[in-house]
Amino acid sequence: MPAERDYYEVLSVERTASGDEIKRAYRRMAMKWHPDRNPGDAKAEVEFKVCAEAYEVLSDPQRRTLYDQYGHAGLRQAPGHDFSRMRPDDIFSIFNDIFGGGGGFGGGRQRRGPVRGYDLETSVEITLEDVLRGKEVEVNFTRRDVCGACEGSGAKKGTKPIQCPTCGGSGQVAQAGLGGMFRMVTTCPNCRGRGTVISEACPECRGAGRVPRKRSLSVRIPKGIAEGQVIRVAGEGEPPPQEADAAGKGPRGDLHVVIAVRDHESFERVEDDLVCTRDISFPLAALGGRVRVETLEGPQDVDIPKGSRDGDIVTLESAGLPHLRKPERRGDLRIGLRVVVPRRLSADQRRLLEEFAKLDGTDGEEIRPPEKSFFKKIKDSIAGSET
Repeated sequence: MPAERDYYEVLSVERTASGDEIKRAYRRMAMKWHPDRNPGDAKAEVEFKVCAEAYEVLSDPQRRTLYDQYGHAGLRQAPGHDFSRMRPDDIFSIFNDIFGGGGGFGGGRQRRGPVRGYDLETSVEITLEDVLRGKEVEVNFTRRDVCGACEGSGAKKGTKPIQCPTCGGSGQVAQAGLGGMFRMVTTCPNCRGRGTVISEACPECRGAGRVPRKRSLSVRIPKGIAEGQVIRVAGEGEPPPQEADAAGKGPRGDLHVVIAVRDHESFERVEDDLVCTRDISFPLAALGGRVRVETLEGPQDVDIPKGSRDGDIVTLESAGLPHLRKPERRGDLRIGLRVVVPRRLSADQRRLLEEFAKLDGTDGEEIRPPEKSFFKKIKDSIAGSET
């Protein structure tokens, strides 16, 4: 028996992945291994089936819980498709059902009207500064376009596809069911539903009717966009699959650009707010004063209240990131104060501090630790400002 593969590894996701992450991973892997994109590739058909099986389990909360707790053994008593007995065309139908009757992935043999091409997905990495200002980025990707040599037919120039001898051009074959009492009609395995086969394949596309081409285009990244959000570029995906629309005149799919935001060395992002830390001296914390802090737009002066303690938060309003849907509204910069204790003291510094300790009455007295961590304070501060 073939080894049972880990479903998380099949989709290349972490075990903590959200439902949206799992769906996006399945979309990416299914497009990679889809039989229409890998004609005659037995490995692609196997991978396509395993991806569908993994998605069906991990997208169902109940089945995913069983799988997480007991592995494949926990699924054997749970309802679901028997993928070991299913043909690629049946899985193709499940694939279309998951993404809405074609869902931009081509195929859709039962659809009415024009078949839509495949969606594509790529990613770009931007900085927090780009999130602040917005940016025009160059996106490079590869898509399969109609072969110019055969105009999408897959047949060698000067020849034409011929009628499929297996199905007689209908694209379907009938098989006798149990006891011969009924017939099961399925897609023809020889022509894959097209009704025609190629006698001499086009040397340019090897009969696929589609060839990979590199493409580059400019995409506008809006202000305030977040990690993992997607920009859809309509009509920049692939043409309809060759068996549905050889000339590729139907509507193209879309390009989905997934945003990755690079970690910043000084700031962390919490929704539209930015968080950073600033070291201050003990005298400044006690007496208060003004310090200069770095922001994404350059240095700004910030007032430190007198009596500030380690872990206190100073807020610089509207120095955070723009809101995606309301760019004129900006988050804040939350500055966590860290009171720095000098490791070495001069004789005068020691004498003055000893005198201060005596006057303050805290000499030798235990100081209680802060009740909340710095980041807990930050989160509470942000939550309080939203209510």
